[in-house]
Amino acid sequence: MDYAAILSEAEKEADVILWDGGNNDTPFYAADLWICIADPHRAGHELTYYPGRENFTMADVIVINKVDSAEADAVEAVKNNAKEHNSDAVVVDANSPVTADNAELIDGKKVLVIEDGPTLTHGEMKYGAGIVMAEKHNAIPVDPRPWAVGTIKETFAKYPGIGTLLPAMGYSPEQKKDLEKTINSVECDAVVVATPIDLGRIVNIEKPSVRVKYELDDFSSPNLSDIIAKKFM
Repeated sequence: MDYAAILSEAEKEADVILWDGGNNDTPFYAADLWICIADPHRAGHELTYYPGRENFTMADVIVINKVDSAEADAVEAVKNNAKEHNSDAVVVDANSPVTADNAELIDGKKVLVIEDGPTLTHGEMKYGAGIVMAEKHNAIPVDPRPWAVGTIKETFAKYPGIGTLLPAMGYSPEQKKDLEKTINSVECDAVVVATPIDLGRIVNIEKPSVRVKYELDDFSSPNLSDIIAKKFM
């Protein structure tokens, strides 16, 4: 792909270009403002993963999210790493409250919790927004492994540390089919979907389900709005 050509065309229509590389890219463009999000649930990983370390050490702004659910020592560890490895960056503290429509469906129920696949597998996270929401509503996560089939069963074998969560692995028709069969086979009352995309658009979930999302409450001063306004207004 010719990203210079893409940028040139986008600049004809847009006042601001936002490049979102997730955890897989450094910016393909010379950014006027480089923002990196650091997760204190994975304190230390900001220095041990590629290209996460590059983003962390070169960003203009480091947002430490999930402060409301992380251990204080972990938050402090990320701040210390920012101070040591990128002292010029502005560090922003942010809570990450979880929200869900119809969350009462899981009150005290047995639930299957589905989290983002790569986050649980090679990302080595033990839980995400789905577990946070389940705990908030006294729901009981069900271990999906006895019902896992095909490529999903292979994923659990390759990453045995996943535990009682279901990683959303749906990159091929075969994986989607196996994921759907696994979800609908698990004996539970409801499904907690905490994936970045709306999983219900990809597979047919037969049980009642709630979709969990993270919000952002950047409570420190300056916050992101202040920083962006100062840079561009």
